[in-house]
Amino acid sequence: MSSAEYLSALKLGKKCYQDAVAKDEFPYLPVLDSLVSETDIASEVPLGVIDIPLSRIVGTKTAGRTQAFAKNFMPILAEKSEFAAKWADLYDYQIEEGIQDPILVYEYMNQFYVQEGNKRVSVMKFLGAYSIHGEVIRMLPKKEDTHESRLYYEFLDFYEAAQSCDVWFSKEGSYARLLKLMGKKPGQEWNEDDRMIFNSTYSRFAKAYEKSDLQAVNLNCSDVFLIYTEIFEYDVVSHQTEKEMARDMVKIREEVKLADSGSPVELVESPKEVEDTRRKPLLLNWLLAGSIEPEQLQPGFIYTKTTETSGWTYSHELGRQHLNEIYKGRMTTKVYDNVDTDDQVEEAIERAIADGCNLIFTTAPQMAKQSARLAVLHPQVKIYNCSVNLSYSAICTYYVRMYEAKFLVGAIAAAMSKTGKLGYIADYPIYGTLANINAFALGARMIDPETKVYLEWSRTRDAAARARLEENGVRYISGEDVITPNRASREYGLYKIMDDGSLLNFATPICHWGKFYEQIVKLICKGSDEKDVTKGKKAVNYWWGMSADVIDVICSGEIPHGTHRLIEFLKSSIRAGSFHPFDGLIYSQNGVIQCREGQSLAPEDIVSMSWLAENVVGRLPEYTELSDEAKSLVRLQGVVEKEKAEAEAEAEE
Repeated sequence: MSSAEYLSALKLGKKCYQDAVAKDEFPYLPVLDSLVSETDIASEVPLGVIDIPLSRIVGTKTAGRTQAFAKNFMPILAEKSEFAAKWADLYDYQIEEGIQDPILVYEYMNQFYVQEGNKRVSVMKFLGAYSIHGEVIRMLPKKEDTHESRLYYEFLDFYEAAQSCDVWFSKEGSYARLLKLMGKKPGQEWNEDDRMIFNSTYSRFAKAYEKSDLQAVNLNCSDVFLIYTEIFEYDVVSHQTEKEMARDMVKIREEVKLADSGSPVELVESPKEVEDTRRKPLLLNWLLAGSIEPEQLQPGFIYTKTTETSGWTYSHELGRQHLNEIYKGRMTTKVYDNVDTDDQVEEAIERAIADGCNLIFTTAPQMAKQSARLAVLHPQVKIYNCSVNLSYSAICTYYVRMYEAKFLVGAIAAAMSKTGKLGYIADYPIYGTLANINAFALGARMIDPETKVYLEWSRTRDAAARARLEENGVRYISGEDVITPNRASREYGLYKIMDDGSLLNFATPICHWGKFYEQIVKLICKGSDEKDVTKGKKAVNYWWGMSADVIDVICSGEIPHGTHRLIEFLKSSIRAGSFHPFDGLIYSQNGVIQCREGQSLAPEDIVSMSWLAENVVGRLPEYTELSDEAKSLVRLQGVVEKEKAEAEAEAEE
């Protein structure tokens, strides 16, 4: 009889018991009958015999044996008791023959409570087994509008397909994300191979997780599995061994810590902020690390399109060329263009790394996921992604405060127009776009409080934006910010539709990507890369504007001298930080106060803006109205509800 093992288990049980008492917690196993005594149980559903993860067995069905165990299922009865003898016999039987008879358990909210077989569970937990066979009866609670209930019913939908109770997320929407990563649709039937592969994959991951230091965070094993799968991709993960998972789990530690902290994004609003060691004492760490020379950097630029077919790509290409001029003979840059799909993005980043690029700029938000994944796999390479409001620890993101320029353009438009009607043609309803629209509207309202801004969208299936504005009698329009070389037109910046149908341009916002990239390179060369300091704590976004000299407004000679002087004054004030476009009393279309008198909107509120100003006439397009290109961006960074967009996308498929 294995009394020595019982004594070891007893020691674990007593320690758990004493720790619980010290924390004023219930020291015994929870009892399901007590937990559900006041719960509305809709039905009891037999599930048959299934494999139950021992980590999900947390208590007993009735109070009969609850005080024989501490809350960790280890025994606390005396070593000379009959209970101890039976426990030791079961231990010997498991070692010699293996326990085969299924236990009888009840499942409630994806936790299991034992009706028959408490000692078997105790022995198996003591031995460190992963799971045990059990005949399960599900106690199904009535559906309610609470986080716990919604999460449980998401689990039930997942269980119906996967037949697995291993996965239990802490955040709503996670099951849908997992299915998407697996290439499955909600409600899609799984075959036996699908289930076997998934269960085996998750089992290996759970064992690796139990041995890792990631258990110190508040996220559970399933939450970490989701992050891991998003980075390394399910097809790869499903073929990994437990040892390989343990090795790669170390690489995602910072991403897990970031997710655990709520995935905060730190908006760094100027290069000076990065260098200001008095404001950020932690940056002294990198000062001690020394600096590098430009010759040691080889930047690679990855574009979704070509310079001929995309104004956005063209503007970044001008930025790359600026770097070549500034560091002529000291730095070589490389270009990888026409990179559209996820696979192409990954291939381009891998190719850039193979070509010797140790600094990579991925110039579109839809490249963020692959950028983060490759940054984890290649920690020696610095990767920056052009996006805002995305949270990754492995990469920096960067974007411009274009709304500052849009405010000035709105002021110019209102000063030039005599009708009180202005037009604004926006592209994608993503983060940052609404700030641009509202800043334009507020700039116009500053000049003429009665001005209305008519909003249209260019990336919809019915993209007749300018025609609709003309029908409303709008002549002054804010259009595209940059020209697309292969279809150049005058429909950019602020323009007026003349009586003969020709266009006259007055002003255009300018983004100096070259100056942006130049300053990032300077920070890296000085050793001032904030990402190395904040890893695992915050996602860093370099969100620079006029104060960093990366945003400007170019005015034509057609603008009256007085208006030009006003714009230059406002520009200087914004650059100096003495004037803010989102200052004072601001109402949204629905009459809600978004900013109060004497206050300013915080940077985080501007980045995540999801409302339209009261003098804007128009609305956000529905997901189904968008073009295919716009839909892919909206699913990633859309202002519309992400879950709704993804649901509508699934419905379309």
